[in-house]
Amino acid sequence: MLIAGRGGQGILLLGHILGKAVAKYTNFYILGSEIYAAETRGGDSRVDLVIADREEEADFIKVMSADIAIVMHQMQLDAYSHLIKDGALVFLDKSNVTRVPPRSWRVFLEPYTDIAEMEFGTPRVANMVALGHLVKQTALVPPEGVEEVIRETVHKDWVDVNIRAFRYFLTR
Repeated sequence: MLIAGRGGQGILLLGHILGKAVAKYTNFYILGSEIYAAETRGGDSRVDLVIADREEEADFIKVMSADIAIVMHQMQLDAYSHLIKDGALVFLDKSNVTRVPPRSWRVFLEPYTDIAEMEFGTPRVANMVALGHLVKQTALVPPEGVEEVIRETVHKDWVDVNIRAFRYFLTR
């Protein structure tokens, strides 16, 4: 799985929450790595998660051919589309992605950032809106498990809004 966007979009938090939920609430093996630019906001931000049925399949921490991707910005879609295989499930933030390459992906194009701003009053939870959409479409992890990890991970002042944002697509 490839998760990519710009610094400030919560890419690392999304990857951490999803990875921890997979580790705690499924029987999959998981490895992960993070790449982020030195800038706090606007630089490149990427998480690679390798999720496997068997331990020997989880032997390399970089995504070479993603089955699933969440991409929150056009710059990262342009940079990393070659790492997303044909037939992959690809979740794109329509708020920040304007061009989708002509690939044979199963694309979910939703305005995650606009939804976060309009429904929850802050773009800071767009990552959780996207995560909820992924969980609904894939059933990779139980939603209750993700919510528990959010409670364990996110600062207490942000738990409620993150959980509400995560539930946005789950309740539709």
